[in-house]
Amino acid sequence: MAGCQTYDFEPVDPLAIAQTTVESVITARKSKPDVMLLVDISGSMTKPVNADLVVGGTRVCDFQGPDGKFYTCEEGNPCDTTKCPTRWSELQGAMGPFLAESGNLVRFGLTTYPAPPVLAPGANPTPTQQCAPAASLEDGSVRAQLPVDLDSDEELQAYANEVNTKLQAIPNGGQGRPRGGTPTSASLQFTGTLFNNSDGNRDRIIVLLTDGLPNCNDKNVNDGSSPECRCVVEPASACVDPLNPYHRRGCLDKDASVAAVEALKGNKISTIVIGFGAETSVGDGPSVLNEMARAGGFGRDCKVNTDCGAGDTCDFSTGFCNRSFYQAGNRQELADALKEISEAIQPGEPCFTELEPTQLPSDEKLIVVYIDGERTLAGPDTWSLDLSDPDKLGVRFTGSACAKLEASRPEDPVKVEVRAIRQL
Repeated sequence: MAGCQTYDFEPVDPLAIAQTTVESVITARKSKPDVMLLVDISGSMTKPVNADLVVGGTRVCDFQGPDGKFYTCEEGNPCDTTKCPTRWSELQGAMGPFLAESGNLVRFGLTTYPAPPVLAPGANPTPTQQCAPAASLEDGSVRAQLPVDLDSDEELQAYANEVNTKLQAIPNGGQGRPRGGTPTSASLQFTGTLFNNSDGNRDRIIVLLTDGLPNCNDKNVNDGSSPECRCVVEPASACVDPLNPYHRRGCLDKDASVAAVEALKGNKISTIVIGFGAETSVGDGPSVLNEMARAGGFGRDCKVNTDCGAGDTCDFSTGFCNRSFYQAGNRQELADALKEISEAIQPGEPCFTELEPTQLPSDEKLIVVYIDGERTLAGPDTWSLDLSDPDKLGVRFTGSACAKLEASRPEDPVKVEVRAIRQL
């Protein structure tokens, strides 16, 4: 009969088959996200990554004081970062490649906190200045606003390079160095105001990178007289003395920081949390940053323990790794965390529709693909079943079919429907 085609299939019991349909609406150019980097520049960022580092038999992070005793280099006596890397120098070393590799995929901005104090030569910041959050476009905290009119790969990469230049310009010592406390909750609230209104076609994300526990909240419900106050400043007696400026500001600001992340998520702004340094890996650090990461929508999720990496396990009751935030102790670990984050925030791959292993049929002929309602047969110019990566199985679009998906826009999306029939 003219117009008919016949196929030879093994007889299949109609009661022993199942069909899975995966539908997606592709808008390939919609999803370059707005990502504001919110970077902690508190004084502890000038601490050595490894205070006990020994090179050639010499402790390279020590200096001899006027009293003849040896001390570890720090904010007031800056480390020689060519010999003794600090958290700040390691952060700068990791962020450069990250921005270079991801700049064309993301609209980056940069905010730092606490707000940089304006000081006379030789003056030290007051407690109020030490705890000043990022709070306005005029206070010096917003180093680079989120770009509004840029979207091409070339424009965004050039802008990311500018962001990196401004980050690298913050010195490890001297005028303009990291100093002060960690006013995280208020800085998060302010950063949320820097995003433009979104129609839902562009993700909005804050990447919070901090080496310390949140504090500096003069509205903290706890003060040093409260059993609930966890003093996170030195000396701890500062929290106890009711006349001390850190009687309230020195208490751990966990509740307000988690609430700030939750409020951002309610406004469709996600938060990714990176802990950098010893304070975020022990004591109260993991608990605080875990809650923030889970509330922010980008907690490290898992299905099996190996998803969480060495030294961590999966909490199967929540679907999160027990360390749900990204933790880094040095430049390489931070670079690895940033690489994972880059992959997580990148736009989806328009020319690939992923299928779960349980959805895959045994034969490519049992897959039916529709593009904008039109059935499309497998072929070199359309699609094929891609089994090359055991962790990422599905339908790979090629040729003119892929070109159509890549050319899609929010105002002109492409609907893809993949039907997979498998025998039970």
